[in-house]
Amino acid sequence: MVKKILARAYVGIILLILYAPIVTIIIFSFTESRVSGGWSGFSFGNYISLFQNAKIGAAILNTLIIAVVSAIIATFLGTLAAVGISNMRKTARTIVNGVNQIPVLNADIVTAICLFLFFSYFIDGGYVTLIISHVLICTPFVIMSVMPRIRQLNPNLYEAALDLGASPKKALFSVIIPQLIPSMISGALLAFTLSLDDFVISQYNRGTDGIDTISTYIYNNLKRGLDPAFRALSTLIFLVVLGILIAINIRSKQANKKNGGNLN
Repeated sequence: MVKKILARAYVGIILLILYAPIVTIIIFSFTESRVSGGWSGFSFGNYISLFQNAKIGAAILNTLIIAVVSAIIATFLGTLAAVGISNMRKTARTIVNGVNQIPVLNADIVTAICLFLFFSYFIDGGYVTLIISHVLICTPFVIMSVMPRIRQLNPNLYEAALDLGASPKKALFSVIIPQLIPSMISGALLAFTLSLDDFVISQYNRGTDGIDTISTYIYNNLKRGLDPAFRALSTLIFLVVLGILIAINIRSKQANKKNGGNLN
């Protein structure tokens, strides 16, 4: 009984430490006081100011465009890569999987500087460099999302489709890909979240055009003091990311139940 109480208390303390700052931001997003920790009365003024600020609106639009485009491209490339990796020999598959982990394990600052140096020789910066950079960091996560589902597929389905007269391309897109859609959606949502959350790579690769995402805009404006509207923006970002994570978990549970039913 005592151990159970201590375990629950420990979990509660960890959750409190993790989420207390977020709850604080959400609470103070409903006051217009510019003083940190100050309360000037309940108001939706920060949210109104947020949607009236053209620069913040442009940063939000840039962020969404980059996140959506990057997620789509990363999902397409990651799914095809996962299919290709799954058909490699064991040694080659192990090597490629190891290489795929490098962008995941590598420090963001190292990846950002490498991309910056690379792009500086070819492209000045802007949407192109940001999208390529985000695709690079998102694709490995899509591969990791799709690979487990591929392992669960019947390996004879593809061969059966070929025996029935389908071309390799048709067999892939008509037989294999439809069965990977749940994991592809999970990978796309994860890629969207990662792109939405990225700061370091975006800051280094936004180019001389000065294209701002939400994270870079907030960082570059901190020197002039934190606008209370950023509290509202942070709250909305948290709610969006929370909704995406809930959708990913629901999708994963549905896929697991479906797979369990098929196995039975």
